[in-house]
Amino acid sequence: MRKILTLGIILLFALSCNTEKKEKTEIKMEKNKEKLEYLNREINKFAPVKLSFDKKLINEKQKIVLKKLIEATKIMDEIFLRQVYSKNVEIREKLKKANDELSKKELELFNIYYGPFNRLEHDKPFIEGVGEKPLGANFYPEDMTKDEFEDFLKQHPELEDEFTSNFTVIRRNKDGNLVAIPYSKEYKPFLEKATQLLKETAKNCENPTVKKYLNLRAEAFLSNDYFKSDLAWMDVKNNAIEVVIGPYEVYEDRLFGYKASFESFVTVKDPVESKKLKTIAKYLIDMEKNLPIPDMYKNFNRGLSSPIAVVYEVYCGGDAGAGVQTTAFNLPNDERVREAKGSKKVLLKNVAEAKYKMCWIPIAKTVLTKDTLKNVSFNAYFTHTLLHEISHGLGPGIITKNGKKTTVNKELKEYYSTIEEAKADVLGVYNGFFLTEKGVFPKGFEKQLVTTFIGGIFRSIRFGINEAHGGGNIIIFNYLRELGVINYDENSKKFSVNLEKAKDGFTKLAHELLILQATGDYEKTKQFVNTYKVIKPEVKKALEKLKNIPVDIRPIFPEI
Repeated sequence: MRKILTLGIILLFALSCNTEKKEKTEIKMEKNKEKLEYLNREINKFAPVKLSFDKKLINEKQKIVLKKLIEATKIMDEIFLRQVYSKNVEIREKLKKANDELSKKELELFNIYYGPFNRLEHDKPFIEGVGEKPLGANFYPEDMTKDEFEDFLKQHPELEDEFTSNFTVIRRNKDGNLVAIPYSKEYKPFLEKATQLLKETAKNCENPTVKKYLNLRAEAFLSNDYFKSDLAWMDVKNNAIEVVIGPYEVYEDRLFGYKASFESFVTVKDPVESKKLKTIAKYLIDMEKNLPIPDMYKNFNRGLSSPIAVVYEVYCGGDAGAGVQTTAFNLPNDERVREAKGSKKVLLKNVAEAKYKMCWIPIAKTVLTKDTLKNVSFNAYFTHTLLHEISHGLGPGIITKNGKKTTVNKELKEYYSTIEEAKADVLGVYNGFFLTEKGVFPKGFEKQLVTTFIGGIFRSIRFGINEAHGGGNIIIFNYLRELGVINYDENSKKFSVNLEKAKDGFTKLAHELLILQATGDYEKTKQFVNTYKVIKPEVKKALEKLKNIPVDIRPIFPEI
């Protein structure tokens, strides 16, 4: 009897364990199903688009150059991956080895974002076991605070230049003290390969100015001094291939906004479209004079060279390839180069066309009233993109604060990128009014520019307001909404634009942003950003209606 009772208990225990095991398996399967749905949803926010270009624009030798440049760009991918997060390589290898469907989807999204953080959801981790993304990415020790960094520099002011340099990472030595390490040392194995590739590419270059740039950039990778090669890039002319490669934007460093990320754009120039836009560059000084700030804050020391190139993107990588794709860029960022030469504006026409078709038009139709939509056009969208890039080169750059020469970037720290993107967008419209008055654009074009830009704000907000462009755009939206430039129709639940108030509204906001930069006032900038960088209920409702519209494109690059 005792044996039977014992056997019964064992059977009951076994059944209980099996039931518990089955329940755990079912819960895990349900969680995996939910996770797969989430991953697919996030991946589908990026619409795959085949990019193309007219292959008649290049010859056989230039094809060899493009292929070599693409190889070099893939090295920028590897460096940027390491800049984003210290565990990125380990996570990627683990996902590559796994064969299950969940890991494959995680890897796909990981490759889109260059890491396990959702850039559209304030860098929320999407892989189990991954903690919060460090504000300083992998440019600083993860356990380092802002106070520690700033206190260290107060004690060692002689180290300020190397610690705040765009081209150093901050690490701890064996004693636990902070040290600055040049990129040329931190990423040496990768940069040596990139140097070799650029030198090989230069040998195949028929254009002497491109050849010079590539050779100097190859040297810069090893010397950590990018000044001469940036100047050489500004001097590139009569070129079919437009390439820029190296560390540039500081968006990834959300702790201080000091450290530059590696990236590369490999493009082919559209000579006809590039020629059309040269007229606008002639008005650079006039646009600086016309800024709505006192003359003492205007920057007439910047170089007058302002080449504009309309190009077809053939390949991009590093920071340029992460998440939301770039439509245009304005480089170099080095204020010394801007004062000596100016800056170059490059517009990616095939990328802009794809974004407008896949994302912009569906969004505008959803959030703007029918009457407002009449003033929307691709021409205005593309023109504002150009004016945005031109506007990056206007206004304060090198400033004087407390009797000391410094830069806007250094003073505004982590708020610099957001304010700078907001400034460029606002001045893009403000300068549109100015150029229309000058007869550069046809009468009435400013209406298209205002409306088209405001419609596009919703596309940028979807990038996430912690991202510089999205953050800048929600600031603009809330400020203009406060002034009555943007109105909300309760019946249609859509937005309209008051064109009569537009010029005054953009002028006031331009003044506010430029003064923050000119004075380098960190505390006022912080207060301004915290006041306006918020998602309000009516915007949240509008964003919910956009769920099934792609946020951006995922480029499928053309074969060379």
